[in-house]
Amino acid sequence: METHPTDASPATDAATGATTNAVTARAAGVRPIRVVLTKVGLDGHDRGVKVIAQALRDAGMEVIYAGLRRTPEEIARIVLEEDADVLGLSILSGAVVPLTRRVHAALKEHQIDDVVLVVGGIVSAPARAELAEIGVTGVFTPGTSLHDIVTFIRNNVPEERSYQEAK
Repeated sequence: METHPTDASPATDAATGATTNAVTARAAGVRPIRVVLTKVGLDGHDRGVKVIAQALRDAGMEVIYAGLRRTPEEIARIVLEEDADVLGLSILSGAVVPLTRRVHAALKEHQIDDVVLVVGGIVSAPARAELAEIGVTGVFTPGTSLHDIVTFIRNNVPEERSYQEAK
C-alpha cells in the first residue's frame, strides 16, 4: 500500500464523537463496522495501533483493542466473540509473516472466514506478497494516512456485514 504522511484524526470531539457515532448508528438500525485491533507476539510498541484505534472510533466504527502480546488462539476467540468485521494486527517485529500465518490458521480453526484481515507495521515488499497469499487484504506501513486506513476498511467490509439490522 502506498504510504502518505499521517493525517490528523478527523474527529471533532475525540472524547464523545466515537461513542455518539456508534450509538447514532445503532439507533438508526445499522450496525457499525466492528474492528478488533491487537498486537501479536512479544512486540510491545503500541502507540501506533492506539492512534489508529482512535481514528477508527472517530470514523464511527466500534473498536475493540485487545491489547499487547496476544496469542493467535486468543485473537481468534476475541474475533469470534466480538463478531468482528475486521481484524487488524500490528506487528513491528521482523516476524510479520510467521505471526500472521499463525493467526490466520487460528481463525480457520474457529471457522472464521469472513473477517477482513489487515496488518500494520514494518513490512517489506516480499513480505507483502506472502501476506497476500495468506489472505491479508491490506497492509499499512508507517506513514499511511489515517484517512486511507479508514477508507480502505469501509471499502472492504461487505455491506451486508457492516449495515445489517441491529439486534
